[in-house]
Amino acid sequence: MNYDVAIIGGGAAGLSCAVQLIKVNSKLNIVVIEAGERLGKKLASTGNGQGNVTNVNMSLDRYFSGNKNLVEKIAFSSDRVNLEERLFHCILKADASGRVYPVGKQASALVDSLLRDLQRGCVTVLLNTKVTHLDKNLNITLSDGDKVTAKFVVLCAGGKAQRQYKTDGSAYALAQKFGHKLTRLHPSLVQLKTDTEYIKTLKGIRVECGVTAFINGKAIASTYGDVIFTDYGVSGNAIFAISSYIADKQNVVLSMNFLRLDDSEIVRDIEEKKKIGYPDYELLSGTLHNQLGRAIIKRCNSSDSCIICNTAKNFILPVTGTLGFDYAQVTRGGIDLKDISDELESKYVKNLFFAGEILDVDGCCGGYNLHWAFASGYAVADAILKRL
Repeated sequence: MNYDVAIIGGGAAGLSCAVQLIKVNSKLNIVVIEAGERLGKKLASTGNGQGNVTNVNMSLDRYFSGNKNLVEKIAFSSDRVNLEERLFHCILKADASGRVYPVGKQASALVDSLLRDLQRGCVTVLLNTKVTHLDKNLNITLSDGDKVTAKFVVLCAGGKAQRQYKTDGSAYALAQKFGHKLTRLHPSLVQLKTDTEYIKTLKGIRVECGVTAFINGKAIASTYGDVIFTDYGVSGNAIFAISSYIADKQNVVLSMNFLRLDDSEIVRDIEEKKKIGYPDYELLSGTLHNQLGRAIIKRCNSSDSCIICNTAKNFILPVTGTLGFDYAQVTRGGIDLKDISDELESKYVKNLFFAGEILDVDGCCGGYNLHWAFASGYAVADAILKRL
């Protein structure tokens, strides 16, 4: 079959690209090739299924890339800052942290909105289908043996994170054979493995605390939020957030501050408990979760009030690794932007474009990665429309 545009990957980037193409020219003959069993499956799970599509605190320092100038041009242009408000047929509102959701808090409704727009155009959808070969003439061979040809191809098949969404990293090879280089890949927005000597009794406990990541004594990132202790280390929103700053780093140490109180207040409370006759292991009772308090005091191996206070405010956990790509929300690294034009076109193959996570761009937790997916897909559509 011959098409005007072939979009490889039916995720957020691919769908936003297709929708923009259709809105401007509904007569375009488009094919969306998706390896999974349905379009937008990963989008439907974003924000714990509630649909965190962007963030009002949009800032370039929330992104990681080898070419931030290009990220700024694509994601921060005036017509893409509030892109999501035009992309979806629903009311979007921000929470106290700036994370933007549909007011119905249902991510699947966002997918339904995009799919409804697809129906307005001439779009063929191929599910459970992978691209096995792509040549410089934009001839595509599919996993079922069929062949597709297009005037323009958009490669937006995701990265290597979350293999359950058919993003196993195999799509990189389609670009690498043309000479495109791949930057080093790391799992990001992911659970962290740590030394577990002092947290073995804390499995399953959730606590709100401050988390700071250090490398060689230098703080590189701080956040506040939920931390969940596990048998391998730590998880939770604060850990996902901090992981984006250390995804490609070594020798990282986490410092956890469990008490947002003045030292004098903590010390006074401990001393009063001593006078009443509390046993040492209960000196943080009522101040922290009992098991956490006991773990802190056991680690101190002391009943000194100042030492206990200091440990509760600077509980150290060396990072030993992550749970890997299968558990990561996003991939750090990807197709090197040095070989990509300002319109996200390959410098090696004319009319081959890229969008989304497959590129060397990733963002912090909180809607930044989806904004990049939507904005880059939209940008590619605009570039294609100029050439038609």
